[in-house]
Amino acid sequence: MKEKGAAPTAYLMDNNGSLGKLYAAKTTPHMFIVDPQGKLIYNGAVDDKPTTDMTVKADKNYVQLALNDALAGRPIAEATTRPYGCSVKY
Repeated sequence: MKEKGAAPTAYLMDNNGSLGKLYAAKTTPHMFIVDPQGKLIYNGAVDDKPTTDMTVKADKNYVQLALNDALAGRPIAEATTRPYGCSVKY
């Protein structure tokens, strides 16, 4: 992670794919938000920009919007979106 310049507070290595299979992860990335009670509250894409072209700006960051809703105690407006990216090879 350090080599890539990332500084996450936590990350999960799923070398055998057991968690990915449990959540039916289809692409990389495929985002999941689980609430403190263990309930899956968001499943889908990071944002609405299904391209690697960095000049294209996303209009919606689905993960941030879902987190905002959850932290405000609101129902998740878009709890499921279509993930995009390379397919996961199990």
